[in-house]
Amino acid sequence: MALAVAAWWRARRGSAHRVALALLAPIATAAAYLLSEIIKSAVHEERPCRAVAGAAASLIPCPPHGDWSFPSNHSTIAAALAVGIAATWRTALWLALPIALLTGFSRIFVGVHYPHDVAAGHTLGATAAVLCTALLSHPTTRLVHHLRASNRKWQTLVQP
Repeated sequence: MALAVAAWWRARRGSAHRVALALLAPIATAAAYLLSEIIKSAVHEERPCRAVAGAAASLIPCPPHGDWSFPSNHSTIAAALAVGIAATWRTALWLALPIALLTGFSRIFVGVHYPHDVAAGHTLGATAAVLCTALLSHPTTRLVHHLRASNRKWQTLVQP
């Protein structure tokens, strides 16, 4: 998330479109998370730390029963943020992508997700971010234009 804030900070004085993309990154991430929760509540896949008999104990406490495994919320959020950051600040992808991939790997490594949970989370997060950006970038860009114009009008009214 710190990288998303840095992307917004960098974009804030740029074009209205770039600002809109920076504003949409956390919105797309929230939408991806919501979709992930909806899918989890429908699928009900038990986590490997509870379901795999004879497996080594997970490195972190196993989430409680009812906190389902598929898809990985961490991976969904990480992928959505990486795509949102990349849309705003292309060169930051070199940092955002490895963070997203390592986030997913860590969920498998600690024993709370299967590989397909992470793959589905990454796919869901990236897809939701792309769709959200595609659907909302134009109206958000118009909103940024409008707010900037309103701010300029306000500044001319209050300056001596």
